[in-house]
Amino acid sequence: MTQTTDHSPSSVLGGLARSGRRRTAALVSCLVGGAVAAGLGLGAIAVLVMAAWISSPYPDSGPDAALHATAGLWLLAHGAELVRTDTLSGAPAPLGVTPLLLVALPALFLYRAGRDAVDSADRPRVAFGGVVAGYLVVGVPVTLFVGGGPLRAHPVGAVAHLMAVALLGAAAGVWTAYGRPLGPLPAALRRVLDQDAGGRFALRPHVGAALRAGAAGTVVLIGGGALLLAVSLVVHTQAGQTSYLQLTDVWAGRVAVLLLALALVPNAAVWGAAYGLGPGFALGTGSVAWPGGAPAEPLLPPFPLLAAVPDAGAGTPLTWAAGAVGGACGLAVAGFTARAAAPKGVPDDARADAWSRKETALTAGLAAALCGVALALLAGLAGGPLGDGRLADFGPVWWQTGIAALLWAGALGVPGALGLRAWRLRTWRVRGLWVRIRAVRLPAMPFPSVRMPSVRLPSVRLPRVRWWRRGRVSGDGGSEAKFEPYDFTGTENRESETLESETQEPETQATEPREAEPQETEPQGAEETAPRETD
Repeated sequence: MTQTTDHSPSSVLGGLARSGRRRTAALVSCLVGGAVAAGLGLGAIAVLVMAAWISSPYPDSGPDAALHATAGLWLLAHGAELVRTDTLSGAPAPLGVTPLLLVALPALFLYRAGRDAVDSADRPRVAFGGVVAGYLVVGVPVTLFVGGGPLRAHPVGAVAHLMAVALLGAAAGVWTAYGRPLGPLPAALRRVLDQDAGGRFALRPHVGAALRAGAAGTVVLIGGGALLLAVSLVVHTQAGQTSYLQLTDVWAGRVAVLLLALALVPNAAVWGAAYGLGPGFALGTGSVAWPGGAPAEPLLPPFPLLAAVPDAGAGTPLTWAAGAVGGACGLAVAGFTARAAAPKGVPDDARADAWSRKETALTAGLAAALCGVALALLAGLAGGPLGDGRLADFGPVWWQTGIAALLWAGALGVPGALGLRAWRLRTWRVRGLWVRIRAVRLPAMPFPSVRMPSVRLPSVRLPRVRWWRRGRVSGDGGSEAKFEPYDFTGTENRESETLESETQEPETQATEPREAEPQETEPQGAEETAPRETD
């Protein structure tokens, strides 16, 4: 059976039209996805701002100002610098501290939009370009709208920040949707990575290990900074509570201050990391807090997180102990590099796959450089101006923080990685001889069992108890002692009981004369006769 294909002009034009409609529909779907991502970010911030404005008992502005504040905060979440015009002095004051937790909001929506756009687009370029274009279609009018409010932004700078965040978020979503492929690298970069460095090794196998080690060092630094922040807040609990209560006396304002403090917690963690690395952070023009000391009277606005600033004065052993954050970063870089340099296993097998000392040192150095770049970028995002004058310089200095992270990670990471590599291989060269040190197993050492001395307690014997059932008395004066003894304690001490009854008899005779007693109720004779007959 032969299948015929129609190559007539009408069929070709029809196929092109259908293909064009599919591509147009896919592009429109991607554009809508990007616009929806921008709208969701704006809507989330608008809900919080409008809730604070409605619940405020004394609102001094209308809904227009609340919408301007919403748009300004949305641009601030993208890293754009705002300018406040309604200051007490009348001079415009810049606001450049970006809440890092707020940045996660648009980034998450862009990531989801890029990942979902792949389902409707047949090519990744269409999905990526459509999401970015749709996001900017909403972002540009918002930037123009902000220009007429109390929080203004420079249009060119704001659009540049919007485009940067949109490109990164959409690219991450599309890349994840396609299974995170690495793909072929550019020709120039491929030649650099594949060629031998000094004729001994290639860079490509070591880049992944350096990325993991650098990421581990960065995470350790941020975690250490968060730990320093928590400890300082606990120490300055009273000051933080006082500053929190001074800002406002209504619950709506306090909730807003609490949300703002939560959004700035990642910024404070980066500041703590910069403090632990050594350079510290600026508290205004000419005031720097570092482990060696803090300014005497820093001009700080009342805010709960700013209460965690170290006390004024020279450094103490507690403040110098913050340097353990940098040491932990170096150890993390060394550990991850050594794990890739010397795979864990039998030493003979591990030595064949292990890297050389030069490869290990260069990988650790590359990881330290990546860690320094990451900390410099985070320090630049976490700081910025909070006003004019002394508050124009606020937060860590990005280049100082990056250099300090590079020095800590390199100074401890490179020798630490070499030492851990040697330990994992357990082989050293001593005077031309290879000496292998294996794991030493200690012999079993049985400990003598301790026996407690046996202690015998003296036996306690309870007194015998006898019961007699008295019988009737015979007519000739004798008594028929009919009784049923109940012996509970045995018969070994019967003589002692007999003696005891004989000693009690004279007392009974002295107190009660025998002539006055009737013959029928003479218990002594019966009690004496009965035990003796039994014996």
